[in-house]
Amino acid sequence: MKSIELFAGAGGLAIGTARAGFDHEAVIEWDHDACDTLRLNCHAGSGHRGEWNIVEGDVAKFDFKPYAAKIDVITGGPPCQPFSLGGKHGGHEDERNLFPQAIRAVREIEPQAFLFENVKGLLRKNFANYYSYIIHQLRFPDVRQRGDEEWPDHLSRLEKLTTGGKHNGLKYNVVFRLLNSADYGVPQQRWRVLIVGVRSDLNIEFSFPERGTHEEDALLYDKWVSGDYWERHRVPKKERPAMPERLRKRVGGLASWMPWMMLQPWRTVRDAIADMPRISAGQSSSKLSNHFLNPGARSYAGHTGSGYDEPAKALKAGDHGVPGGENTLRQLDGTVRYFSVRECARLQTFPDEWSFASSWTESMRQLGNAVPVRLAETIATRLRQTIVAAKVAKSGAVAIR
Repeated sequence: MKSIELFAGAGGLAIGTARAGFDHEAVIEWDHDACDTLRLNCHAGSGHRGEWNIVEGDVAKFDFKPYAAKIDVITGGPPCQPFSLGGKHGGHEDERNLFPQAIRAVREIEPQAFLFENVKGLLRKNFANYYSYIIHQLRFPDVRQRGDEEWPDHLSRLEKLTTGGKHNGLKYNVVFRLLNSADYGVPQQRWRVLIVGVRSDLNIEFSFPERGTHEEDALLYDKWVSGDYWERHRVPKKERPAMPERLRKRVGGLASWMPWMMLQPWRTVRDAIADMPRISAGQSSSKLSNHFLNPGARSYAGHTGSGYDEPAKALKAGDHGVPGGENTLRQLDGTVRYFSVRECARLQTFPDEWSFASSWTESMRQLGNAVPVRLAETIATRLRQTIVAAKVAKSGAVAIR
């Protein structure tokens, strides 16, 4: 299935959707450093399907019309800073709000479906009305804002269409879900809003997975009931930490469970990076690209780094350089250090062969803004399978598994 990727960044969503079976006809990104990363990997044929047409430039100036009726799916992550909990919360007034361009792409291409993602902050109470506006525009992308019409008035018109108005134009059935990446095998507690729309004339019913593939209870069971987690990592009993008192009642309730009753355990930082070459500050690995340590990490109130035996805290991009606590590892001796770029890539489930072309600070920014590859692949795979199954059912053909 052919696709276009908007706001590609370092390629997390693009890799995931490519693995799910989408062939990108164009991958659009305005940031030069991020494009350098994309070009570096595409020329090397790393971790994705085929050669991408990387377009470096302002998406607002991109002409989508030549792709009309030629693209099956549009994917992308409009810049999250306007809605990020760690940002300035400018929302719709922030010049970096590029949802209008995503909506324009849908209107001009009329794809079968789209998949957009954004940060949890998009659902903040003070953004609620504007978020509703985004969803309504995606439902009726050809109902455009009039010349001097304010967005609340435009929203009112769209709401009338939703509740019973007649509309013979382009329409999408839109659903969204707030998902924790850790529930899908990502070794990081990273919440993302996923928005999926399917063109209404196709009569395709899409739903998000009923549940994830991984869960916290299974990790607690492996650590504090069966001990399988420590055995798997060959941690001697005398070196295993004591179970936190706050978990005692919860773990006690798990003691009668059987492993087959559970999903897979959440993946931890140790799961993600334990097999990587050990390096000291100033050193770099000859076996893995971008694996070197920068000095200067520190811990401070509310920003104490990620524990080794838990999913990492959400990596952040930072407005002014690399954030301290969020992008650090709290080591077993209590000290903290920065994650290396390659370790952050592991935490975002990028393949090891995917290299980052820029400086440490810029590479960490790209990773802090990225979509976890594994989460993207899971949802994109479900979307593709839904579309294919519906087409097979409509044609009366027999699906080949």
